[in-house]
Amino acid sequence: MRFRLAPTPAQEQALLEHCSHARYVWNLAVEQHRHWRPGRQSAPGYAEQSRQLTEARKAFAWLGAGSQTVQQQALRDFAQAMSNFFAGTHRRPTWRKAGVHEGFRIVGQRGKAWDVRRLSRKVGQVWIPKVGWVRFRWSRQVSGIAKSFRVRRDRAGRWHVCFAVIPPPVEGPGTGEVVGVDRGVAVSAALSTGERLSVPGLRATEASRMRRLQRRLACAERGSNRRARVKAVIARLKARESDRRKDWVEQTSTDLARRFDLIGVEDLKVKNMVRSARGTTAAPGTNVRAKAGLNRSIHAAGWGLLVTRLEQKAPGRVEKVNPAYTSQTCHACGHCAAESRESQAVFRCRACGHVDHADVNAAKNIRDIAVGRTVTARGALQPLGGAVNREPQPVLSCG
Repeated sequence: MRFRLAPTPAQEQALLEHCSHARYVWNLAVEQHRHWRPGRQSAPGYAEQSRQLTEARKAFAWLGAGSQTVQQQALRDFAQAMSNFFAGTHRRPTWRKAGVHEGFRIVGQRGKAWDVRRLSRKVGQVWIPKVGWVRFRWSRQVSGIAKSFRVRRDRAGRWHVCFAVIPPPVEGPGTGEVVGVDRGVAVSAALSTGERLSVPGLRATEASRMRRLQRRLACAERGSNRRARVKAVIARLKARESDRRKDWVEQTSTDLARRFDLIGVEDLKVKNMVRSARGTTAAPGTNVRAKAGLNRSIHAAGWGLLVTRLEQKAPGRVEKVNPAYTSQTCHACGHCAAESRESQAVFRCRACGHVDHADVNAAKNIRDIAVGRTVTARGALQPLGGAVNREPQPVLSCG
Protein backbone atom coordinates (compact mmCIF):
# COMPACT_ATOMS: atom_id res chain seq x y z
CA MET A 1 0.00 0.00 0.00
CA ARG A 2 1.72 3.13 -1.26
CA PHE A 3 0.81 6.72 -0.43
CA ARG A 4 2.21 10.08 -1.51
CA LEU A 5 4.09 11.85 1.30
CA ALA A 6 3.98 15.62 1.71
CA PRO A 7 6.82 16.55 4.12
CA THR A 8 7.67 20.11 5.08
CA PRO A 9 11.14 21.45 4.10
CA ALA A 10 12.48 20.70 7.59
CA GLN A 11 11.00 17.20 7.56
CA GLU A 12 12.39 16.58 4.08
CA GLN A 13 15.88 17.42 5.32
CA ALA A 14 15.46 14.97 8.21
CA LEU A 15 14.21 12.28 5.83
CA LEU A 16 17.23 12.82 3.58
CA GLU A 17 19.52 12.35 6.59
CA HIS A 18 17.80 9.05 7.37
CA CYS A 19 18.31 8.01 3.74
CA SER A 20 22.01 8.94 3.82
CA HIS A 21 22.57 7.05 7.11
CA ALA A 22 20.83 3.93 5.79
CA ARG A 23 22.83 4.14 2.55
CA TYR A 24 26.11 4.64 4.46
CA VAL A 25 25.52 1.60 6.69
CA TRP A 26 24.48 -0.51 3.68
CA ASN A 27 27.60 0.44 1.71
CA LEU A 28 29.83 -0.37 4.69
CA ALA A 29 28.27 -3.85 4.83
CA VAL A 30 28.83 -4.27 1.08
CA GLU A 31 32.47 -3.23 1.47
CA GLN A 32 33.03 -5.74 4.26
CA HIS A 33 31.70 -8.58 2.13
CA ARG A 34 33.69 -7.42 -0.92
CA HIS A 35 36.91 -8.03 1.02
CA TRP A 36 36.02 -11.68 1.57
CA ARG A 37 37.96 -14.22 -0.50
CA PRO A 38 38.11 -18.05 -0.38
CA GLY A 39 40.47 -19.05 2.41
CA ARG A 40 39.89 -15.95 4.50
CA GLN A 41 37.80 -15.69 7.62
CA SER A 42 34.10 -15.44 6.88
CA ALA A 43 32.58 -11.98 6.50
CA PRO A 44 30.73 -10.64 9.57
CA GLY A 45 27.06 -11.47 9.87
CA TYR A 46 24.21 -9.38 11.16
CA ALA A 47 25.02 -9.88 14.87
CA GLU A 48 28.64 -8.79 14.45
CA GLN A 49 27.73 -5.87 12.21
CA SER A 50 25.10 -4.73 14.71
CA ARG A 51 27.73 -4.69 17.45
CA GLN A 52 30.07 -2.71 15.19
CA LEU A 53 27.26 -0.25 14.47
CA THR A 54 26.82 0.40 18.20
CA GLU A 55 30.53 1.18 18.52
CA ALA A 56 30.44 3.43 15.46
CA ARG A 57 27.48 5.40 16.85
CA LYS A 58 29.48 6.08 20.00
CA ALA A 59 32.58 7.11 18.05
CA PHE A 60 30.91 9.40 15.50
CA ALA A 61 28.43 11.98 16.75
CA TRP A 62 26.87 12.56 13.32
CA LEU A 63 26.00 8.87 13.07
CA GLY A 64 24.78 8.69 16.67
CA ALA A 65 22.45 11.63 16.05
CA GLY A 66 20.54 9.57 13.52
CA SER A 67 17.88 6.96 14.16
CA GLN A 68 19.24 3.64 15.40
CA THR A 69 16.10 1.93 14.06
CA VAL A 70 16.80 3.15 10.52
CA GLN A 71 20.48 2.17 10.62
CA GLN A 72 19.91 -1.24 12.20
CA GLN A 73 17.15 -2.04 9.74
CA ALA A 74 19.55 -1.31 6.88
CA LEU A 75 21.77 -4.08 8.26
CA ARG A 76 18.79 -6.43 8.49
CA ASP A 77 17.88 -5.67 4.90
CA PHE A 78 21.45 -6.39 3.83
CA ALA A 79 21.47 -9.70 5.72
CA GLN A 80 18.24 -10.68 3.98
CA ALA A 81 19.68 -9.65 0.62
CA MET A 82 22.72 -11.86 1.18
CA SER A 83 20.48 -14.78 2.17
CA ASN A 84 18.53 -14.33 -1.06
CA PHE A 85 21.80 -14.23 -3.01
CA PHE A 86 23.08 -17.47 -1.48
CA ALA A 87 19.67 -19.08 -2.10
CA GLY A 88 20.03 -18.24 -5.80
CA THR A 89 16.85 -16.17 -6.05
CA HIS A 90 18.44 -12.71 -6.29
CA ARG A 91 21.64 -11.08 -7.43
CA ARG A 92 24.45 -10.06 -5.11
CA PRO A 93 23.78 -6.78 -3.22
CA THR A 94 25.62 -3.82 -4.75
CA TRP A 95 26.42 -0.24 -3.81
CA ARG A 96 23.72 2.34 -3.23
CA LYS A 97 24.13 5.78 -4.78
CA ALA A 98 22.99 9.19 -3.60
CA GLY A 99 20.11 10.56 -5.66
CA VAL A 100 19.21 7.08 -6.90
CA HIS A 101 18.72 4.88 -3.83
CA GLU A 102 17.00 7.21 -1.41
CA GLY A 103 14.95 5.32 1.17
CA PHE A 104 14.81 3.52 4.50
CA ARG A 105 12.58 1.08 6.35
CA ILE A 106 10.92 1.22 9.77
CA VAL A 107 9.95 -2.02 11.53
CA GLY A 108 8.25 -2.34 14.87
CA GLN A 109 4.97 -2.52 16.73
CA ARG A 110 2.42 0.04 15.67
CA GLY A 111 1.85 2.54 18.45
CA LYS A 112 5.37 2.20 19.82
CA ALA A 113 7.89 2.37 16.97
CA TRP A 114 5.51 4.12 14.56
CA ASP A 115 1.88 5.05 14.12
CA VAL A 116 -0.70 6.27 11.58
CA ARG A 117 -3.68 8.53 12.06
CA ARG A 118 -6.27 10.12 9.81
CA LEU A 119 -6.84 13.88 9.86
CA SER A 120 -9.51 14.34 7.19
CA ARG A 121 -11.06 12.58 4.24
CA LYS A 122 -7.93 12.92 2.08
CA VAL A 123 -5.16 13.63 4.60
CA GLY A 124 -3.39 11.28 6.99
CA GLN A 125 -0.22 11.35 9.08
CA VAL A 126 2.50 8.80 9.76
CA TRP A 127 4.88 9.10 12.70
CA ILE A 128 8.53 8.56 11.71
CA PRO A 129 11.32 8.37 14.34
CA LYS A 130 13.41 11.54 14.64
CA VAL A 131 11.08 13.28 12.16
CA GLY A 132 7.64 13.36 13.77
CA TRP A 133 4.22 13.35 12.16
CA VAL A 134 4.46 13.61 8.36
CA ARG A 135 1.39 14.16 6.23
CA PHE A 136 0.44 11.93 3.30
CA ARG A 137 -2.49 11.71 0.90
CA TRP A 138 -5.09 9.32 2.32
CA SER A 139 -6.41 7.44 -0.71
CA ARG A 140 -7.55 4.24 1.08
CA GLN A 141 -7.71 2.71 4.53
CA VAL A 142 -4.38 1.63 6.03
CA SER A 143 -4.59 -2.01 7.07
CA GLY A 144 -4.18 -2.73 10.76
CA ILE A 145 -1.96 -5.75 10.05
CA ALA A 146 0.89 -3.61 8.73
CA LYS A 147 4.02 -4.12 10.85
CA SER A 148 6.50 -2.07 8.84
CA PHE A 149 6.72 0.61 6.20
CA ARG A 150 9.30 2.01 3.82
CA VAL A 151 9.88 5.65 2.94
CA ARG A 152 11.31 6.31 -0.53
CA ARG A 153 12.22 9.28 -2.68
CA ASP A 154 12.26 8.80 -6.46
CA ARG A 155 14.46 10.62 -8.96
CA ALA A 156 11.68 13.11 -9.63
CA GLY A 157 11.90 14.27 -6.00
CA ARG A 158 8.59 12.73 -4.89
CA TRP A 159 8.29 11.07 -1.48
CA HIS A 160 6.20 7.96 -0.88
CA VAL A 161 5.42 5.79 2.13
CA CYS A 162 4.78 2.09 1.47
CA PHE A 163 3.13 -0.06 4.17
CA ALA A 164 4.01 -3.76 4.04
CA VAL A 165 0.62 -5.38 3.52
CA ILE A 166 -0.12 -8.38 1.31
CA PRO A 167 -3.57 -7.79 -0.25
CA PRO A 168 -5.96 -10.72 -0.65
CA PRO A 169 -6.05 -12.38 -4.11
CA VAL A 170 -8.67 -11.39 -6.65
CA GLU A 171 -11.49 -13.91 -6.87
CA GLY A 172 -12.21 -15.41 -10.29
CA PRO A 173 -15.68 -15.52 -11.86
CA GLY A 174 -16.00 -19.29 -11.42
CA THR A 175 -17.30 -19.79 -14.96
CA GLY A 176 -14.30 -21.69 -16.30
CA GLU A 177 -13.39 -18.94 -18.77
CA VAL A 178 -9.86 -19.18 -20.21
CA VAL A 179 -7.88 -16.44 -21.95
CA GLY A 180 -4.55 -16.37 -23.74
CA VAL A 181 -2.31 -13.29 -23.54
CA ASP A 182 0.32 -12.56 -26.18
CA ARG A 183 2.79 -9.81 -25.25
CA GLY A 184 4.35 -7.64 -27.92
CA VAL A 185 5.92 -4.28 -28.65
CA ALA A 186 3.39 -2.70 -31.01
CA VAL A 187 0.51 -4.26 -29.05
CA SER A 188 1.45 -4.59 -25.39
CA ALA A 189 -1.08 -7.35 -24.69
CA ALA A 190 -3.28 -9.13 -27.24
CA LEU A 191 -6.04 -11.31 -25.80
CA SER A 192 -7.56 -14.40 -27.37
CA THR A 193 -10.92 -12.63 -27.14
CA GLY A 194 -9.72 -10.23 -29.85
CA GLU A 195 -8.91 -7.32 -27.55
CA ARG A 196 -5.66 -5.45 -28.19
CA LEU A 197 -4.31 -3.41 -25.27
CA SER A 198 -1.41 -0.95 -25.36
CA VAL A 199 0.49 0.83 -22.60
CA PRO A 200 -0.16 4.60 -22.64
CA GLY A 201 3.29 6.17 -22.91
CA LEU A 202 4.33 9.76 -23.40
CA ARG A 203 2.26 11.88 -25.74
CA ALA A 204 3.81 13.22 -28.93
CA THR A 205 4.45 16.65 -27.40
CA GLU A 206 5.98 15.06 -24.30
CA ALA A 207 8.22 12.77 -26.36
CA SER A 208 9.39 15.75 -28.42
CA ARG A 209 10.17 17.68 -25.25
CA MET A 210 12.06 14.67 -23.87
CA ARG A 211 14.30 14.58 -26.96
CA ARG A 212 15.03 18.30 -26.64
CA LEU A 213 15.90 17.93 -22.98
CA GLN A 214 18.19 14.98 -23.66
CA ARG A 215 20.07 16.99 -26.29
CA ARG A 216 20.35 19.85 -23.82
CA LEU A 217 21.61 17.46 -21.15
CA ALA A 218 24.32 16.14 -23.51
CA CYS A 219 25.63 19.71 -23.95
CA ALA A 220 25.54 20.65 -20.25
CA GLU A 221 28.75 20.57 -18.23
CA ARG A 222 29.00 17.81 -15.66
CA GLY A 223 28.45 19.05 -12.13
CA SER A 224 26.82 22.31 -13.21
CA ASN A 225 23.54 23.65 -11.85
CA ARG A 226 22.10 23.71 -15.36
CA ARG A 227 22.73 20.00 -15.78
CA ALA A 228 21.05 19.30 -12.43
CA ARG A 229 17.96 21.28 -13.44
CA VAL A 230 17.69 19.50 -16.80
CA LYS A 231 18.08 16.09 -15.12
CA ALA A 232 15.28 16.96 -12.70
CA VAL A 233 12.91 17.85 -15.55
CA ILE A 234 13.80 14.65 -17.42
CA ALA A 235 13.22 12.63 -14.24
CA ARG A 236 9.74 14.11 -13.85
CA LEU A 237 8.85 13.19 -17.44
CA LYS A 238 10.12 9.64 -17.01
CA ALA A 239 8.25 9.32 -13.72
CA ARG A 240 5.07 10.34 -15.53
CA GLU A 241 5.65 7.63 -18.13
CA SER A 242 6.40 5.04 -15.45
CA ASP A 243 3.27 5.96 -13.50
CA ARG A 244 1.11 5.50 -16.58
CA ARG A 245 2.68 2.10 -17.28
CA LYS A 246 2.16 0.91 -13.69
CA ASP A 247 -1.42 2.15 -13.64
CA TRP A 248 -2.13 0.30 -16.91
CA VAL A 249 -0.60 -2.90 -15.52
CA GLU A 250 -2.65 -2.68 -12.34
CA GLN A 251 -5.93 -2.10 -14.15
CA THR A 252 -5.24 -4.75 -16.81
CA SER A 253 -4.13 -7.43 -14.34
CA THR A 254 -7.13 -6.81 -12.08
CA ASP A 255 -9.53 -6.94 -15.04
CA LEU A 256 -8.08 -10.24 -16.29
CA ALA A 257 -8.11 -11.79 -12.81
CA ARG A 258 -11.79 -10.90 -12.38
CA ARG A 259 -12.98 -11.98 -15.83
CA PHE A 260 -11.15 -15.30 -16.32
CA ASP A 261 -10.49 -18.38 -14.22
CA LEU A 262 -7.36 -19.42 -16.15
CA ILE A 263 -4.89 -17.02 -17.78
CA GLY A 264 -2.35 -18.38 -20.26
CA VAL A 265 0.82 -16.36 -20.85
CA GLU A 266 4.08 -16.99 -22.68
CA ASP A 267 6.94 -18.31 -20.57
CA LEU A 268 9.41 -15.61 -21.59
CA LYS A 269 12.78 -14.98 -19.94
CA VAL A 270 12.50 -11.20 -20.06
CA LYS A 271 15.82 -10.60 -18.27
CA ASN A 272 17.64 -12.61 -20.93
CA MET A 273 15.73 -10.96 -23.76
CA VAL A 274 16.72 -7.42 -22.74
CA ARG A 275 20.42 -8.13 -22.38
CA SER A 276 22.72 -5.74 -24.21
CA ALA A 277 24.21 -6.81 -27.55
CA ARG A 278 27.31 -4.67 -27.01
CA GLY A 279 29.60 -7.65 -26.53
CA THR A 280 33.21 -7.27 -25.43
CA THR A 281 36.28 -5.51 -26.76
CA ALA A 282 37.58 -8.75 -28.23
CA ALA A 283 34.21 -9.77 -29.66
CA PRO A 284 32.08 -6.65 -30.22
CA GLY A 285 28.39 -7.12 -30.86
CA THR A 286 26.38 -6.27 -33.96
CA ASN A 287 23.27 -4.12 -34.36
CA VAL A 288 23.85 -2.73 -30.88
CA ARG A 289 21.74 0.40 -31.37
CA ALA A 290 18.81 -1.55 -32.81
CA LYS A 291 18.92 -4.07 -29.95
CA ALA A 292 19.05 -1.22 -27.43
CA GLY A 293 15.92 0.28 -28.97
CA LEU A 294 14.15 -3.10 -28.79
CA ASN A 295 15.15 -3.46 -25.14
CA ARG A 296 13.67 -0.06 -24.34
CA SER A 297 10.44 -1.02 -26.10
CA ILE A 298 10.18 -4.26 -24.12
CA HIS A 299 10.65 -2.39 -20.86
CA ALA A 300 8.11 0.25 -21.92
CA ALA A 301 5.52 -2.47 -22.67
CA GLY A 302 5.78 -3.81 -19.11
CA TRP A 303 6.15 -7.47 -20.08
CA GLY A 304 7.59 -8.70 -16.80
CA LEU A 305 5.52 -6.48 -14.52
CA LEU A 306 2.22 -7.62 -16.07
CA VAL A 307 2.88 -11.31 -15.44
CA THR A 308 4.24 -10.62 -11.96
CA ARG A 309 1.08 -8.77 -10.94
CA LEU A 310 -1.10 -11.47 -12.53
CA GLU A 311 0.62 -14.16 -10.47
CA GLN A 312 0.17 -12.08 -7.32
CA LYS A 313 -3.50 -11.26 -7.92
CA ALA A 314 -4.52 -14.66 -9.33
CA PRO A 315 -2.22 -17.21 -7.64
CA GLY A 316 -2.52 -20.68 -9.13
CA ARG A 317 -4.57 -19.43 -12.09
CA VAL A 318 -1.72 -18.26 -14.33
CA GLU A 319 -0.41 -20.89 -16.74
CA LYS A 320 2.96 -20.25 -18.39
CA VAL A 321 3.27 -22.03 -21.74
CA ASN A 322 6.06 -22.60 -24.23
CA PRO A 323 5.85 -19.80 -26.82
CA ALA A 324 7.51 -21.83 -29.59
CA TYR A 325 5.64 -21.59 -32.95
CA THR A 326 2.59 -19.90 -31.41
CA SER A 327 3.01 -16.94 -33.78
CA GLN A 328 3.52 -19.15 -36.88
CA THR A 329 0.70 -21.65 -36.36
CA CYS A 330 -2.79 -21.10 -37.73
CA HIS A 331 -5.38 -21.37 -35.00
CA ALA A 332 -8.07 -22.48 -37.48
CA CYS A 333 -6.35 -25.46 -39.12
CA GLY A 334 -3.09 -25.94 -37.20
CA HIS A 335 -0.80 -25.42 -40.20
CA CYS A 336 2.61 -24.06 -39.15
CA ALA A 337 4.62 -21.87 -41.54
CA ALA A 338 6.77 -18.83 -40.98
CA GLU A 339 5.46 -17.32 -44.24
CA SER A 340 1.92 -17.17 -42.82
CA ARG A 341 2.85 -14.18 -40.73
CA GLU A 342 3.07 -11.57 -43.45
CA SER A 343 3.82 -8.65 -41.12
CA GLN A 344 3.69 -7.62 -37.50
CA ALA A 345 -0.09 -7.37 -37.59
CA VAL A 346 -1.28 -9.63 -40.45
CA PHE A 347 -1.52 -13.42 -40.27
CA ARG A 348 -2.68 -15.22 -43.41
CA CYS A 349 -2.57 -19.00 -43.33
CA ARG A 350 -0.88 -20.53 -46.41
CA ALA A 351 -2.97 -23.70 -46.11
CA CYS A 352 -6.57 -22.63 -45.41
CA GLY A 353 -6.42 -18.89 -46.06
CA HIS A 354 -7.56 -17.95 -42.54
CA VAL A 355 -6.87 -14.25 -41.83
CA ASP A 356 -6.52 -12.78 -38.36
CA HIS A 357 -4.48 -10.29 -36.42
CA ALA A 358 -1.11 -11.95 -35.84
CA ASP A 359 -0.99 -11.23 -32.10
CA VAL A 360 -4.59 -12.33 -31.55
CA ASN A 361 -3.92 -15.57 -33.47
CA ALA A 362 -0.90 -16.23 -31.22
CA ALA A 363 -3.02 -15.48 -28.12
CA LYS A 364 -5.59 -18.07 -29.24
CA ASN A 365 -2.83 -20.67 -29.60
CA ILE A 366 -1.56 -19.78 -26.12
CA ARG A 367 -5.08 -20.26 -24.76
CA ASP A 368 -5.34 -23.69 -26.37
CA ILE A 369 -1.99 -24.76 -24.91
CA ALA A 370 -3.08 -23.54 -21.47
CA VAL A 371 -6.13 -25.82 -21.54
CA GLY A 372 -4.11 -28.88 -22.52
CA ARG A 373 -3.35 -28.77 -26.25
CA THR A 374 0.11 -28.29 -27.73
CA VAL A 375 1.58 -26.59 -30.79
CA THR A 376 4.37 -28.43 -32.55
CA ALA A 377 6.73 -27.58 -35.38
CA ARG A 378 5.12 -30.27 -37.56
CA GLY A 379 2.13 -27.98 -37.99
CA ALA A 380 -0.33 -29.92 -35.84
CA LEU A 381 -2.42 -28.29 -33.17
CA GLN A 382 -2.53 -31.44 -31.11
CA PRO A 383 -4.95 -32.53 -28.40
CA LEU A 384 -3.84 -34.71 -25.55
CA GLY A 385 -2.77 -38.12 -26.85
CA GLY A 386 -1.21 -36.88 -30.08
CA ALA A 387 -2.27 -35.44 -33.41
CA VAL A 388 -5.19 -36.87 -35.32
CA ASN A 389 -4.44 -35.39 -38.76
CA ARG A 390 -1.36 -37.54 -39.50
CA GLU A 391 -1.30 -40.51 -41.85
CA PRO A 392 -1.79 -43.86 -40.06
CA GLN A 393 1.47 -45.51 -39.13
CA PRO A 394 2.04 -49.28 -39.24
CA VAL A 395 2.20 -51.03 -35.90
CA LEU A 396 5.51 -52.82 -35.66
CA SER A 397 5.64 -55.94 -33.58
CA CYS A 398 8.50 -58.28 -32.92
CA GLY A 399 8.46 -62.05 -33.08
